[in-house]
Amino acid sequence: MTLLPTPSELVARARSDLRVGLPVVLQGADGLLMVMAAETAGEDRLAAMRALGPVDAAITGWRAATLKVRVYDGDIARIALPADAGAAWLCDLADPACDLAAPLRGPFREIREGDATLHRLALVLAKSAQLLPAVAAVAVADVPEGLTVLNAGLAAQDLAAAPALAPVAAAGLPMEASEAGRLHIFRPDNGEIEHYAIEIGRPDRSKPVLARLHSACFTGDVLGSLKCDCGPQLRTALADMGKAGAGVLLYLNQEGRGIGLANKMRAYALQDQGFDTVEANHRLGFEDDERDFRLGAGLLKRMGFGAVRLMTNNPRKVEMMGSEGIEVVERVPLVTPTNRFNAHYLDVKREKSGHLL
Repeated sequence: MTLLPTPSELVARARSDLRVGLPVVLQGADGLLMVMAAETAGEDRLAAMRALGPVDAAITGWRAATLKVRVYDGDIARIALPADAGAAWLCDLADPACDLAAPLRGPFREIREGDATLHRLALVLAKSAQLLPAVAAVAVADVPEGLTVLNAGLAAQDLAAAPALAPVAAAGLPMEASEAGRLHIFRPDNGEIEHYAIEIGRPDRSKPVLARLHSACFTGDVLGSLKCDCGPQLRTALADMGKAGAGVLLYLNQEGRGIGLANKMRAYALQDQGFDTVEANHRLGFEDDERDFRLGAGLLKRMGFGAVRLMTNNPRKVEMMGSEGIEVVERVPLVTPTNRFNAHYLDVKREKSGHLL
């Protein structure tokens, strides 16, 4: 028995450190790399990193394409930090808020030498903390006391794995859609936010259940935003389950296609400048969709379901359910009204993301 943190717990600690502006250290086969999130970097800590050696920055290939930075490491780019670059320079490198106002960035000195494995892992870690995927990095010989150290191999495994989900609480919840409702709370073992399962009626576990994987959308689900179709999809799915007398809606806390509410608002600001939802994500440095639908399959298994009639317009959800051992016996289209604010958004979902609309 030990009181020491597990690799997964260390990754959870590292996420918190990056969010408050603390560096963390990645330990690879060839040495140590200290990394700090560009978004939360402070002048004092950046100066302290400079005192340890030459500092560089890492960004994703998508962000590099926006900044016209040459990519030599496949899906990421490394840039030498200019001598006069401070925390504001780092933040501007990561955040596209001013790209159009100040389009002539650089010149950048790209780094081609050396292994970029630890830089790539640092960007994955920043994404998992729902921060912009950009970091400052410096090779170090020793670990300063008090900093979180991650074994790169173990951390990479943890970040790639689907977390185990443990039930925390459940209680009856009469709703407009159905008085026979029950809300289940599940907590992942990696320190991230809980996910919810809304059970309508008492679905028979031996038969395919009417189910939906719904990603949290604060703006649509709570505020009634007209920019997306999330709120109407949520209410329509619950209403249809209520009419059927049974169903389960998995409410996955993966706001903004998995990039978090703050980054989603950054994407919305870019949409106000004329970019579509996919282009906005790319300018921020993210993929089109960063969600992990394995969470939904894990919840269904945890609740005893093996087959579903899946309410979705997204073929990727169907494919993921099948690959995770949940049989999709039927895809049930989820059609909601279009308005003048979300018409283009829905067009992009159909044309670029393959949704069946």
